[in-house]
Amino acid sequence: MTIGVKFSWLGVADRPSLNQVGVDRLCSDLRERFPVLDRHACYELCVQSPRHVVALLRGVHGGEPISLREDFCGTATVSVRWLAEAKSRGEDARAIGVDLDREALERARACAASEGVRGLELLCGDCVGNACPAASAGSDVIFVGNFSIGYIYQREMLVAYLQACKHRLDAGNAGFGGGIFACDIYGGANAYKLGAMERRHPSRGREMIHYVWRHEAADPRTAMVRNSISFRVLVDGDVVAEMPRAFVYEWRLWSLPELADAMREAGFESVEVYKELNIAPGQVPSAVVDAEELGEDWIVLVVAR
Repeated sequence: MTIGVKFSWLGVADRPSLNQVGVDRLCSDLRERFPVLDRHACYELCVQSPRHVVALLRGVHGGEPISLREDFCGTATVSVRWLAEAKSRGEDARAIGVDLDREALERARACAASEGVRGLELLCGDCVGNACPAASAGSDVIFVGNFSIGYIYQREMLVAYLQACKHRLDAGNAGFGGGIFACDIYGGANAYKLGAMERRHPSRGREMIHYVWRHEAADPRTAMVRNSISFRVLVDGDVVAEMPRAFVYEWRLWSLPELADAMREAGFESVEVYKELNIAPGQVPSAVVDAEELGEDWIVLVVAR
């Protein structure tokens, strides 16, 4: 989830592109002394904030959720954080991560091992189609982050997926249900505007990461967009790695009314929208009650229960 970021667009024609530095031009001595961050590490540092996501999910749930299912999980950083926090509280939690990317899942498995957490189940498969792998049990929370709900292009597929999620939630809490489905989406006046946003992030070492989020293509007629993320890694001002278009996404931008209608058709009784995403553990989040709260451009968490 891209948390707490307000879009500030630069016109594509006005935005200088990342310099395409080849491997042969990289400073080899710097690369030997400072292992270059890969695209997954850069993504986790620049885009994700698992501690905020876990605090938000627990706050929105409102109870004591034990089991999390993270669909389209990638490296499953939210699942690992979920388990790590439960471990620190002395709780026996579970987390299930589902993704098609075996490399990302192996990274998640290694991360969980390094954190010393248990209870992580990783499944390689399609979260949406008939090949969607079954989990070992129901879930208290199902989370789809990083705008990945946009990988579902057709409404009938969206409703079918949400129905499957509702069944999993009904089986959670020892069969008593009461869980939540949550996904993040973005929208607003500039949702279909081409352009880019650039930020700089210090790493945990001496690296500085330049991060560029770009809207490459958009069609309001079909609600389809193509977005990309690029990285440039510097150490002491010297470029040690460039990753142009490290991640490229082809998404459908579901509107809030479309998503809410699909959720209700799938059997959920209520739908809420949350804009304040950076909350502390134990803080109670407040749902949006007035359209003016969203502002011109927004990133929100949509919650169905």
